[in-house]
Amino acid sequence: MEAFRDAGLDPYEQRLPGCGGANVLAKIRGDSKRYVLVGAHFDHLGVIGRDVFWGADDNAAAVAVLVEVGRAIANEREGRGVIIAAFDAEEPPHYLTGAMGSREFVRANRDPIDFMVCMDLVGHRLGPAEVPDEVGASLFALGAERSTGTTELLSSLRRAEPGVVVRAADAEIVPPLSDYEAFWQHRIPFLFLSAGRSRIYHTPEDTPDKLDYAKIAATARWLTRFVRVTRTREPTELTNARYDVATLDELRELLVALAPLSPDAELGLHHVAQLRASCDRDGNLPVRQRDALAQLVGMIEAGLQ
Repeated sequence: MEAFRDAGLDPYEQRLPGCGGANVLAKIRGDSKRYVLVGAHFDHLGVIGRDVFWGADDNAAAVAVLVEVGRAIANEREGRGVIIAAFDAEEPPHYLTGAMGSREFVRANRDPIDFMVCMDLVGHRLGPAEVPDEVGASLFALGAERSTGTTELLSSLRRAEPGVVVRAADAEIVPPLSDYEAFWQHRIPFLFLSAGRSRIYHTPEDTPDKLDYAKIAATARWLTRFVRVTRTREPTELTNARYDVATLDELRELLVALAPLSPDAELGLHHVAQLRASCDRDGNLPVRQRDALAQLVGMIEAGLQ
């Protein structure tokens, strides 16, 4: 609440009876009665036994980006309004239950929301220190293919801010992993921003000294730009579209950058080429090969931890 106020916002709480907590919300009015929502969960695992789980990457870094986006647009009124949402109860034991803050928000909300952006695990450099910036600066954006015009917008902005490369990936390459799930279920267009799980994910080692502060700052600038455009773009609807070739092209770019460092990258490039050759004219894989794409993503994520 204090951070939101310091950013020039007027926060309020939405109580969550299912967990005894609260979402922290702030509305920035626009010249339309419709909204774009930008969200990140602020809860973490807490104290388990003698261990303290700090949650710097999961998800304090994303909340910091959320605050900075709010600060940048607090006095801007053009286009849709913006709801800045810090969600509670995203972590176990509440995840995918009725106690989850984002699910309760969607259930009780009466403001029409045209688009939702969710952030989780955005604070770390992708991979160890020795990987090139082309890899380390990567931030994945899942779900652009599920709403009309968003893939094209994302493509135009993927390198708009130095210090971060925003890479499109299909929403179904991983199971629903964060607060965008509730909005997806209610057919609200969304974009999920994440650098994936690092080796310190859900461990007591997730501390502030592990964060990439330059990348966090670049992400805040990039997201501010994206939100400004999204406030004024034409309305979009959620679709069931896929775009597997975009995911494969981004994976190929990562693997090419990693090839001088790892022989496994060459094997990954071979798999990418095989899968890309199987895509149809719309850029999608046959159903029987979609698991292979998910497995390839998992392999690359594990290799970069």
